[in-house]
Amino acid sequence: MNKLFKFFLVFITLNLSGILFAQAEIIEGRDYIVLATPQPTEDQRSIEVIEFFWYGCPHCYELHSHIDNWRKNAPKDVKFRYVPAIFRANWTPAAKTFYAMEALGITKELHDKVYKAIHRDKIDLSKEAVLFDWIEKQGIERAKFINAYNSFSVQNQVAKVSQMIRQYKLTGVPALVVEGKYITSGKMSGTPRDTIQVLNELIDKARKERASN
Repeated sequence: MNKLFKFFLVFITLNLSGILFAQAEIIEGRDYIVLATPQPTEDQRSIEVIEFFWYGCPHCYELHSHIDNWRKNAPKDVKFRYVPAIFRANWTPAAKTFYAMEALGITKELHDKVYKAIHRDKIDLSKEAVLFDWIEKQGIERAKFINAYNSFSVQNQVAKVSQMIRQYKLTGVPALVVEGKYITSGKMSGTPRDTIQVLNELIDKARKERASN
């Protein structure tokens, strides 16, 4: 009986701890930061959420499935988009890969597969010859992808990313930006589950601010 009592005591304590954490108010400087100069969003009718990521980042890969599940059930007033970050020259092929896939309308089909190819299968997709071979194996016309990859449109988007990194004053990935001014990251929030919790709180915060204006 004494062992049973101890079991229930531990069970209740753990569950209460989880409830208290879920209800804990997020704190500026610890869970998120506020941009001194908010950036304009693409659609004023929706609350914008951006994930800045890099395909080669293990933390982005760890967070990805959580973000993907959240995105599929995101509130109707939220508009989500991915932005491939570039902090070093060797990140550029990943950004070009993302925008080439967008241009060809194959992002939904290949976004997860790129992550898995790099982190699970250990394929170095930063090497263009390897990337193009891999793309062809996915059933995508090689020449068509290369044309998109090297297009002026993709080059322009890559240049825009570098500008966005400076505007949002980002220092690493994954980084989530809400409404052009609230920023949180895996490092600030803890586990991927904690990051999603902070994200939801920031969206709620942005929603309340909209309602009061």
